[in-house]
Amino acid sequence: RYTGLTIRGQKTRWASCSEAGHMSFNWKLLLAPEIVLDYVVEHEVCHLELMDHSPAFWALLESRVPDWREHARWLRRYGATLVL
Repeated sequence: RYTGLTIRGQKTRWASCSEAGHMSFNWKLLLAPEIVLDYVVEHEVCHLELMDHSPAFWALLESRVPDWREHARWLRRYGATLVL
């Protein structure tokens, strides 16, 4: 269950979701293509159902974002360039 949202600077994560349902997003995602931001949001929304990265989690994510791998690859490749 979703309980809140924070946007802040994070050095090692793009986003996180606590077991209490609070989501936190790195502000640098606002500089990424919208579809990449959408992928990260969906990733965290999936954590509201499954708080791990089990095969069931990845299957759930794939059902919501079939091309999630492409967006994850974009973040790995270009994420360090997201600066003001």
